[in-house]
Amino acid sequence: MNMKTAILITMTLCCSQFLLAQNDFKKGLNEARASYASNKLDDSRFAMQQMLYELDMITGKEVLKLLPQKMLDGSIVAKADNVSGASGFVGVIIHREWGKDGSPDKNISMDIISNSPLIASLNALLSLPFIGNTGDNKVVRIAGYKALVSKIDAGGTTNYDLQLPLNSSLITLKAPGLSQDQVIKLANTLPVPEIAKMLQ
Repeated sequence: MNMKTAILITMTLCCSQFLLAQNDFKKGLNEARASYASNKLDDSRFAMQQMLYELDMITGKEVLKLLPQKMLDGSIVAKADNVSGASGFVGVIIHREWGKDGSPDKNISMDIISNSPLIASLNALLSLPFIGNTGDNKVVRIAGYKALVSKIDAGGTTNYDLQLPLNSSLITLKAPGLSQDQVIKLANTLPVPEIAKMLQ
């Protein structure tokens, strides 16, 4: 198989997936309208929730495409990629890991949770610097957004987690074994403005 054929097949598959998702959305929209017109409001609400769930899943998969292929010396751990929804409580959970398959406890991981219930408390910490910058916490800026770096002591090792709120979504970056400065440097390699735009 030559390169042109491979590219053509890939483009065809991507377009067909997009069209199928678009058809599911249109089907859900028509179902919601029909239920609403026949005064079946609960059925209409359910159809709209299903549409939003499908949109969240599509958006999550697109966000994964934006993320870097490598973090430090670790490549994407493809089998760990996950986009899942928790309808009603949080929106979508996007998970990615970088590292080596054989050592998941040392992998750099990132979770993005849309409609995160932690946003309000985290924004309160970030807006009060005398609380956010105490003890094991440090408020930093990543691509113009405030983020909180927290020191985590686990069994004699010190790790740092970074939490970055984007509107109603929360990005959490965990990098076991790295220093606070290294975690901040890694976070600055993320395409945060593009992620924020996609999650609006």
